[in-house]
Amino acid sequence: MTVAHILAIKGRDVVTAAPDSTIADIAKVLAARGIGAAIITGAERQVLGIISERDIVRAIAAGGAAALGHDIGRYMTIKVTLGSDDMTVTQAMAHMTAGRFRHLPVVNNGALAGLVSIGDIVKHRLAEIESESRAMRDYIATA
Repeated sequence: MTVAHILAIKGRDVVTAAPDSTIADIAKVLAARGIGAAIITGAERQVLGIISERDIVRAIAAGGAAALGHDIGRYMTIKVTLGSDDMTVTQAMAHMTAGRFRHLPVVNNGALAGLVSIGDIVKHRLAEIESESRAMRDYIATA
């Protein structure tokens, strides 16, 4: 199964922000949407970075309340691992586990095309395992 399958189910909408948005602005968006990260993009939807809850906590720890007025470009994670539609769910899971991150931006032809979270991956894997289990029980019951 591929990342494209997960995106076909969950959708390809991604919360994005410009690097000159403030920490306070993005924190409000994350809280309102109930999400853990936003992708920082340029004019052509190229991924410039990612700002996560962790980044916001680090910003406040380093700069106190004044950090809320700072640009997110100052605190965003610039080295972002990117995924693709044809990446398998297992590959995505391995990258996320090895890199210890929870959000994987998906790009097509250099432009942001979606985002999968560790929650999306786990939900997909649980459904897959349940389906395999049901198929096995059905097979045993008819044998």
